[in-house]
Amino acid sequence: MAAMDLSIDAERAVERLMRFLAVESVTGRERAIGAEVEKALRKAGVPASAIRYDSANDRVPLPTETGNLIVQLQGTRPDLPRLLFSTHLDTVPLCAGAVPVRSKNRITAQGDTALGGDNRTGVACLVTLAATLLGRGGITPPLQHPPLTLLFTVREESGLFGARYLAPADLGGVTMGFNVDGKGPADLTVGAVGAERWEVEIAGRAAHAGVHPEQGISATLVASLALAEAARGGWFGKIRHDGREGTANVGVFGGREGKGAGEATNVVTDYAYLRGESRSHDPAFVKEIVAAWRAAFTHAGNQVKDDKGRGAKIKFTSKLDYHPFRLKDDAAVVRRAMRAAESIGLTPTLKVGNGGLDANWLVRHRIPTVTFGAGQHNIHTTEEYVDVKMYVDGCRMALALAVLEE
Repeated sequence: MAAMDLSIDAERAVERLMRFLAVESVTGRERAIGAEVEKALRKAGVPASAIRYDSANDRVPLPTETGNLIVQLQGTRPDLPRLLFSTHLDTVPLCAGAVPVRSKNRITAQGDTALGGDNRTGVACLVTLAATLLGRGGITPPLQHPPLTLLFTVREESGLFGARYLAPADLGGVTMGFNVDGKGPADLTVGAVGAERWEVEIAGRAAHAGVHPEQGISATLVASLALAEAARGGWFGKIRHDGREGTANVGVFGGREGKGAGEATNVVTDYAYLRGESRSHDPAFVKEIVAAWRAAFTHAGNQVKDDKGRGAKIKFTSKLDYHPFRLKDDAAVVRRAMRAAESIGLTPTLKVGNGGLDANWLVRHRIPTVTFGAGQHNIHTTEEYVDVKMYVDGCRMALALAVLEE
């Protein structure tokens, strides 16, 4: 392994990244970046017959322009098991209109947008992997590698939907996966939390707030009491109960059709809508957190009554967002990732994440998957940037994973 040439064309790799960062394709609207990736893959020598889109977007419960982009590379060693390399195409809406600017070892966004390094670094990394493997002929001895599947998912940022609704059979029988999404190439994420998202509708009763407030049932008061009860019980933010840990948050507090709760100060608010989430590495504890929130809203709805003794009506619903997972330290996919990092001079570190990843669903699809980074920093903020050296190391990490000798 030490004698193997694992170099890449760093400047071309950065050029690809800059080009992909400049393409606006926020979550659910991935057609433009998909087309740019197709063009880059064709230029790198990938035949059109090896590039296709699946029909996952037909199953995603939100409008989605296109399915997942799937690329099948034959490999020079068809006798070896097929490997999966994955990343996601979309960015968060804060990246809309981003103009990437490079200054030495850092790429930032010009203006007041996020950059989109999450996850255009992964997109560029996988295209660079294909270009490197297919473009070595006549320059250096060709690198031997097994068949590879490259997966570019959609709607990761809005719920891991592309990975959730893909058909595993479309991946060509892959045996293990490597997901590019994060900061450090040697930071190997081998586990992540699970989550449930929930929403609650509070139906109160309108009344004139100055003349007969007692005839009303305030939906905002019900919501406030529920939030206070959950907080007092230790069910908000960082949660620790009986040695178990998790988190919970209310991210949306409003009214109908995205408007504010209530329409006038002289009317008792008759409706409120809240949306939140609960997370934990323990799937049973996730459900316990959700149950605590349900109980808090139910209790608050019974506390606030009108002059006839009627309380608010509570409609609380929840659904699984993604399952938690934890790979064993000695799993074959983990061992391969650690050896690959060491082969390019990096010290691997195993990590367990508190955010959802496409790997959550890939593991659920029975594809053991390790996630590593390619230089993302301060994601989902206007201070986002890409560390160019870390990005290049991420590309080298992908190459090492692809050609690592058994």
